[in-house]
Order: sequence, then structure tokens, then C-alpha cells
Amino acid sequence: MSSRPSRWTERLRELAGDLLQEAWERAERVGSIRPGSRRARRFGAFGDDTVICFPMAALFGERSIHVGAGCLLGPYMSLSAGVSPLDIRDHPVVHIGDRCLLGKGTGIVGHQSIVLGDDVWTGHHVYITDANHGYQDVDVPIGRQFAPPRPVRIGDASWLGHGAIVVGGVTIGRHVVVGAGAVVTGDLPDYSVAVGNPARVIRRYVDGEWTRVDAAAETSG
Repeated sequence: MSSRPSRWTERLRELAGDLLQEAWERAERVGSIRPGSRRARRFGAFGDDTVICFPMAALFGERSIHVGAGCLLGPYMSLSAGVSPLDIRDHPVVHIGDRCLLGKGTGIVGHQSIVLGDDVWTGHHVYITDANHGYQDVDVPIGRQFAPPRPVRIGDASWLGHGAIVVGGVTIGRHVVVGAGAVVTGDLPDYSVAVGNPARVIRRYVDGEWTRVDAAAETSG
């Protein structure tokens, strides 16, 4: 006998797939966080025309998170202020400016201060944190050792490529390109392009034009 599904079986599978897709699309519409919703009111600030897409990977500490107007935060995002949901902070920890677009799977983990300026865009799976773990005490698991948090600031109109990582203590200037997969461990100046691990500046905007940066000169300077 043929193992090929019958015409009716194929039709049922097709209908089931259509229903599943429609249900998921409805869940995305209903589950997304929008201005005026009960979940949005938990935030320290939640701007007009901003959407945090469903589903979220993790979300807590909303009272210490301020999101500007006209932002789009992609699905599967992790967004948190504090070490855990029980760690309630009494001051703004994460501030996202106006018209920011944060790609799918992006993570922003703030313990002290993370500030994104206006018009900051990212690719997918970007990770930004002001926190880190210690390792000095060999009798305590590294996961239970916390180094002091160090503030992070990302300037207006900057772009972080897919998979970029920004660690504590970093200031990224205005209109900066961070290449895909870059690990930013030090400050980046305004109007620059940085790539690599650790990220290094390869182009700067000088006297009205973009110019290459000599690696030797950058290191010695």
C-alpha cells in the first residue's frame, strides 16, 4: 500500500497549518505591549506609538525602565532592570530614547545605568549590559560573584550590527556603526565605524568625509 497521505489528510494538514498561523498572528497582535495597556503602565515611562513585540523572552523591573516614543522592540527580547524580579530599584536604570528599533532576540540587562539615545537601531541578538561577574574568590561560584556595575551610554543615531556585544563602562558616541559580532569593551568616538573583538575603530568622519584609520596610528595614539 502507498504511504502517501490521502488528499483529505493533506487538506486537513493545510487547514490546521492555516489555523495555527492565524492564531499565532493574533497572539502577536494581542500579546504585544502597547501604550495604555496594563503592562505598559508598569514602566517608568512608555512613549506613544511604541510597541514591544510578543513574545518577550524576559521582562522585569519595568518601573525602572523608560522607553521613548515611536520605538519598536522586536520579539524574543530580554529587558530587565535589577538583578532579579525581587530586586526593585528606586531610580531609572534603563533609558531607551525615541524612535529606537531593537532587533529580535536583543538583550538589555541593566543593574545601574544603560542609556540609549534617540534613533538607535540594532540588528538581531545584540547584547547590552552594565553588569559583570567576578571570579577572584575560588571558593564561590562565578555566577554568584558580582562585579560593580559600570554605566553604558550609546549615542544618538548609532547602529549596532547583528550579534554585537556592549559591556559595562562603555560609551559609544553619536552616529557610530558597530559591526556585526563586534565586542565593545572600550569607548568609541562620535562618527566612527568599529569592528572586531575587541572592537577597534577602522573609519572616522573627518573634515566632511569618511576616512580609514591607520591601525598603528590608532594604537600608538
